[in-house]
Amino acid sequence: MRYIQSGYQGVSLLMGLNADRFIMLGAVGGALLAGAFIGSL
Repeated sequence: MRYIQSGYQGVSLLMGLNADRFIMLGAVGGALLAGAFIGSL
């Protein structure tokens, strides 16, 4: 039971870190797209 609980904590931590990374990638990608759109006007 302890192994399952520690494994779940590790998975939730990993998902939290990956979610933060995906948010940052989305923000950078959105900024690049916005910059390209403004530059093309």
